[in-house]
Amino acid sequence: MSSQKSSSVPRWDITPVQQMIASCSGAIITSLFVTPLDVVKIRLQAQRNPFPKGKCFVYCNGLMDHICVCENGISKAWYKAPGHFKGTLDAFIKIIRMEGIRSLWSGLPPTLVMAVPATVIYFTCYDQLCAVLKLRMGDRSDYAPLLAGAIARVGSATVISPLELIRTKMQSEKQSYRELSAVIQSALHNQGWRSLWRGWGPTLLRDVPFSAMYWFNYEKGKAWLCQYYNFTDPTFAITFTAGALSGSFASIVTLPFDVVKTKRQVELGELQTMKFSSSTYYVMKRIVAENGVSGLFAGFLPRLIKVAPACAIMISTYEFGKAFFRRYNQKKQRVTQACIYIRIY
Repeated sequence: MSSQKSSSVPRWDITPVQQMIASCSGAIITSLFVTPLDVVKIRLQAQRNPFPKGKCFVYCNGLMDHICVCENGISKAWYKAPGHFKGTLDAFIKIIRMEGIRSLWSGLPPTLVMAVPATVIYFTCYDQLCAVLKLRMGDRSDYAPLLAGAIARVGSATVISPLELIRTKMQSEKQSYRELSAVIQSALHNQGWRSLWRGWGPTLLRDVPFSAMYWFNYEKGKAWLCQYYNFTDPTFAITFTAGALSGSFASIVTLPFDVVKTKRQVELGELQTMKFSSSTYYVMKRIVAENGVSGLFAGFLPRLIKVAPACAIMISTYEFGKAFFRRYNQKKQRVTQACIYIRIY
């Protein structure tokens, strides 16, 4: 039985190390491409409404203070604070004008440091888990990608949570590594090591359902496109299209948790936030109270523009890498068999 079972599995299938190499290339390309969109998304999510309902504020022009009252009791006023972005294009223009084009790649070093181990853990664990679950789930093997994606995401999100906190803090405002280090040291001193996993809860609430929906829809979409075009193996265009569509759908559904995660991580070290509860529910309640329900979908366009191509590039590059290693292993196996045949005869 064991010999029959082992013979049914191709000897030239890729190894976990080859899976890791295939995933790394996609992670680097994706990080370089989507970091500017990530910066804009985080700036839109992190900005505060400077005019709370029914409140006044003080504006100083350097010579004297002016008391500014909101018009008719609503949150509109004649003065708009610098850096308050109206939308995605406005954020791009203002960030480049005020901080320079290099600011669009703020947080790139921790993004790259974070992308490689996260992708290696995530994609490798997913493939391994999915293969095992498909064998064990029998008739329900179609749901294996959903479960494998969720479990793999929990592990990778937990490992990289401190690095994502550092990246989010760097992208939310222009600051040096020294200033960032001072904020983190202060948080460690006041709140302990758990502060490095600030935003871990909403990150899981965002990433686990995202991953489950993404892999389930991706596998279904890929199979449907292969059947529609009568392909036995998915092409680069099929994996690219399936990845973009499944990523877009999952990003829209999980966007409110992305906003909460950003808020909690940006507030690290800010004293004025200590009077508020930091639980996911109360952060969402505070966002709705300050900005309305639309506040939960802040950064919708840059997140969608970022996630769709990012998922497409990542999965198509990964699938291309796996196909390359499969062909390489198949060729190597055939050469080995030919050498054995020659030695025997």
